[in-house]
Amino acid sequence: MTPDLPATIAAPVEHELVIKRSVFLTHLAPVASMEEAEAVISGIRRQRWDARHHCTAMVLGVHADRQRSSDDGEPSGTAGVPMLEVLRHRDVTDVVAVVSRWFGGTLLGAGGLVRAYTASVAQTLDGATLLSRRVLTRVTVDVPHAEAGRILSFAHGWAPAHGGAVGEPEYGAAARIVLMVPPRHLDAFDADLAALTAGAALAVRGDSIVADVPA
Repeated sequence: MTPDLPATIAAPVEHELVIKRSVFLTHLAPVASMEEAEAVISGIRRQRWDARHHCTAMVLGVHADRQRSSDDGEPSGTAGVPMLEVLRHRDVTDVVAVVSRWFGGTLLGAGGLVRAYTASVAQTLDGATLLSRRVLTRVTVDVPHAEAGRILSFAHGWAPAHGGAVGEPEYGAAARIVLMVPPRHLDAFDADLAALTAGAALAVRGDSIVADVPA
C-alpha cells in the first residue's frame, strides 16, 4: 500500500563505511523539530570530537518542507547536499543524518566525496526500520465488557489489513475499542463491524490525525 505522506524511521541507526582508510560513520535519528535535530548533532560532535568533519542533513515536517544541510568544512556541495538528496529521494522526513569523517590520508576528490557521503546515508537508511505516515481517522466502538475481547480481536485483524492501527482500549462503564482507520476505509469498517455484531455495535468517528504505522 502506498503511504499517503513521506515515511520516517522508527529508531536511531548507525553504519560505518571505510574508503581508502577514511572512515565515514553515519548516525540517523528520528526527530520532531529543528531544535531536536540540532541537539542530536551537538551530541554527536561531543561524542566524536576527534573526527575531522561532522556533515549533516535534515528533513522535517509532515510534508518534508523544511530542509537543511552542512558540509562542515568539506568542499562546497560534496557532503551536505548529497546527503540531503538521499533523504529526499528516499522520501523520508523528520530525520537528521550526521556523517562523521576521520581522514585516512588519501584525498578522495570532489567526486569521491560525493559518492562516499551519498553511499553512507543510503546504506544507513537501508538498515533503518521505516514507519509509513498516513492520515487516519480516530474511530471508537463502545461495547459491553463481555464483548470486548471479541471486538478487540477483530480490530487487531482488521486494522493492519487496511492500513490502520489499533490503540489502547479504554475501560469504564463500557469497554471502548480505539482504532485509527484510513478515511477511504471508514465505510468498509462500518459494514464489517455491523456484520460481526449484527448491527449492535456502532463506530463513532472522531478527528483525523497523522499517525506512524509499520511500513
